[in-house]
Amino acid sequence: MTTPSGGSTPDDYWRRPDTGDDAVADQPPAAPATTPPTGPTSQPPTGPSNPPPSEHAGPAPTGSTSGYSGPPPSLPPPAGWRPPVHLQPAPPRQLPPQDMADLDAVEQRSQRVTYGFGAAAGVVLLVLLCLLCSRVIF
Repeated sequence: MTTPSGGSTPDDYWRRPDTGDDAVADQPPAAPATTPPTGPTSQPPTGPSNPPPSEHAGPAPTGSTSGYSGPPPSLPPPAGWRPPVHLQPAPPRQLPPQDMADLDAVEQRSQRVTYGFGAAAGVVLLVLLCLLCSRVIF
C-alpha cells in the first residue's frame, strides 16, 4: 500500500470535494505550486488557451443538487414498427380432460401414506426417548 504524499490525511480519500467557502477549513493546506519549465525546449501551446466548456462540465441546473440532469430524450420507433418474425409457433394443443373424483381419491391415498410415515417416525422417536430416559433413571 502506498502512502499519500503532501500534507493529506488518510481520511481525505473519503471526503467530499469542496462545495463552497465553508469546506476550505476542513481541507489540509495545498501543496506548493510548481513553476513551469522555461527555456528554448518548451513549445508554446497550439490550441486555444481556454477551450470551450463541454456540456457535461457545466453547472448543475437550478433546483438540483447533483450534476445529473436525467436520461437523454428517446425517440419513439416509427408507427407500425415490430421486430421481424422468423418462425411462427404451432398453436397450443388441447389438454386431456381431468377426472376430478379420481384426483381426489389419489390425493387422499397419498395423504394417508404421509400420515403413516409420520406416525412410524413418531413411534421410533418415542421408543428412543424411553430407552434414553430408562438409562438415566436406572
